[in-house]
Amino acid sequence: MFDPNSNLMYIMVAIIILYVAAQAVYFLIKAVKRAKELNISTSTVKKTILSSAVFTIAPAISILMGVLTLAGFMGLPFPWLRLSVLGAITYELSAAYSAAESLGIELTSLVTDAKVFSTMAWVMHLGIFTGLILVPLFLKKIQKGLVLIKRKDEKWSDALLTALFLGMISAFLGLVFSDIKSGLEGWIPVFVMIVSALIMSVIGILVKKLKIKWLEDFALPITMLSSMALAIPITNLVQSIL
Repeated sequence: MFDPNSNLMYIMVAIIILYVAAQAVYFLIKAVKRAKELNISTSTVKKTILSSAVFTIAPAISILMGVLTLAGFMGLPFPWLRLSVLGAITYELSAAYSAAESLGIELTSLVTDAKVFSTMAWVMHLGIFTGLILVPLFLKKIQKGLVLIKRKDEKWSDALLTALFLGMISAFLGLVFSDIKSGLEGWIPVFVMIVSALIMSVIGILVKKLKIKWLEDFALPITMLSSMALAIPITNLVQSIL
C-alpha cells in the first residue's frame, strides 16, 4: 500500500523546496548588493522588501487552501510541492479531478494505490510543464504581437485579451457543469459558484467605486474562504427543500 504522507515523501519534497527557497534568498542578496551599487538608500530597500513580503500573504492564503484541499486525497507533501514551486491553484484541482475521473475513481479519501497516485501526478505535471517550454520559446513573439495589435487598435487588443480570458474561464465552467447530477442536489456546486461570483463582484465594486485598493490583493482568498463557508448552509438549504 502506497502512503502519500510517508517520511520519504516529506524528505524529497523538503529538499526540492529548500533548493527553490535558497535560490530566492540568493537573488534577494544579489538584489540588495545591486541596490547599494546604484546608491539606493537602505530605508528604500527595506521598505520594498517589507511591502513585497506583506503582499505575498494574500496569494499565500489561497495557495494554502488549495494545498489543504488536495491533501485530503493526495496527502500533504505532493500538494505542498506542487503549489510551492510550479503549480497554480486554478489548475491543480481540476487536473487532479480530471485524472481521477478518467480512472473512474471518486476522490473521497486518501489515494493509497501507487498507480492511481502516479497517474494523477503525471497529469498534473505534464499539463503545466509545457509552460516552461513555451514561455522561453514564444513569449517574446507573443508579446510583440500583442503590442503591435495594441498600437494599431487598442479596443481590438482589449477585446482579444478579454476573449482569451473568458475562454479560460469557460473551460473551468465546463468542469463544473459536466459533473451536474440529476435533481436539485446535483446543482449545489453551481449554486456555490454563483455565490462565489457574486462575492467577487461585490469586492470588485468596492475596489473600483469606493477605492478600497487593499481589497484587490485579498479578493481571491476572501472569495474562496467565504464560498467554502457558505457551501455548508447552501447544502443544508437544498437538502431541506428536498
